[in-house]
Amino acid sequence: MTRRLIRSFLFVPGDSDKKLAKVADSPADALILDLEDAVAEPRKAVARELVSQYLQDRRGRNRTQLWVRINPLGTDHALPDLTAVMAGAPAGIVLPKIDGPADVLRVGHYLDALEAVHGIPPGSTRILPVATETARAPFSLGEFAAAGIDRLYGLTWGAEDLSAALGASTNLGPTGEWAVTYQTVRSLALLAARAADVEPVETLYADIRDLEGLAVSSRRARSEGFTGRIAIHPAQVETINAAFTPSQAEIDYAQRVIAAFADGVGTVALDGKMLDAPHLRQAERVLAMACSAGVVG
Repeated sequence: MTRRLIRSFLFVPGDSDKKLAKVADSPADALILDLEDAVAEPRKAVARELVSQYLQDRRGRNRTQLWVRINPLGTDHALPDLTAVMAGAPAGIVLPKIDGPADVLRVGHYLDALEAVHGIPPGSTRILPVATETARAPFSLGEFAAAGIDRLYGLTWGAEDLSAALGASTNLGPTGEWAVTYQTVRSLALLAARAADVEPVETLYADIRDLEGLAVSSRRARSEGFTGRIAIHPAQVETINAAFTPSQAEIDYAQRVIAAFADGVGTVALDGKMLDAPHLRQAERVLAMACSAGVVG
């Protein structure tokens, strides 16, 4: 299935009519209507009803993709969440606190049945697992490459729940960068996503006031291979979109690289450098990102 790259995923608490209404015109590429951490236990049923209605009211006419983060498998909320929201045909499901690909496959089977019930095209509901939130999860990241999960949009990672699972007092090192454990799982998530040929999605940036730091961090993430990022506040979206949109200079160079390989040759010389297949793939990826961002037709 064709994969449209998503630069920004914006979390929205699912139990707030006011916040759901405010993000209707968000520049985010995707909204994540949250039924999990942003919603207190007594409000879970309310959030489920509000999100289900929000999806149904906008089914087929929302420019921004609408995703839903359900509660973790193993809780009493996960299946009711899926059953309720699939009536509104969300673009995708964000799946938290998984232990590995088996959890994603299980949700895929539920989606098979629910798509049939609601007349949704089979396999069209994508899944984005938060793939590092339990102590077991990092050890199964490499298994996604052979799991054959057609619904998998990408993999993202999380530091907050993992630090809680580890009993850590912080997930940061002395300099304010991620501590070694979290640098490790971040790198493994990136590698696992590329090995599975899906999109690596960078985790949130906690300081919502520090847009300059967000920009630096997001540009670094893109340079490493991530194709999008999670936002936790509407003010972060434009910064993230800009960081994950190729510049005109990058687009022009990518087009020149692709043109240079147009005759089917294996290596070419361009601007005094020898280029081969990896350079072509990178140029194609830049143009795919630009097309998804709407800056190239």
